[in-house]
Amino acid sequence: MTFSKPILATAPNKVKMNWWEYWVGHCMMTGWQSIRSNFSIWGDLMGSNYASYALMKEDDPEAECLDWFWASLVEDDVYPKEFLEYLMQMVDDIETGKEEVIPMDEVMENLKKWCEEDDEVE
Repeated sequence: MTFSKPILATAPNKVKMNWWEYWVGHCMMTGWQSIRSNFSIWGDLMGSNYASYALMKEDDPEAECLDWFWASLVEDDVYPKEFLEYLMQMVDDIETGKEEVIPMDEVMENLKKWCEEDDEVE
């Protein structure tokens, strides 16, 4: 299960956005996603449908739902145009082979070796 949302108006094989794509495709659509999410949580709160908001047995579901509602009002998933273009350029560099991608398993193996070598030195 993934907990991330797609970044709207970003297209594969493209590294620049025009202002129309940014404002309409990203800003407005992301804003509507946030509004929908806020109303969904508000509806759960008003309809006493907050049982799924308690993560632990000792949590109060109503209080958790209320906290989620207030936190969701200040969420802003709209990113600056320059940042989105930077991410799109990074993806393009990886896909075209300009940047080398190191698998996480290899990174963890190297880190483990480095820690073992560090322990031997001490």
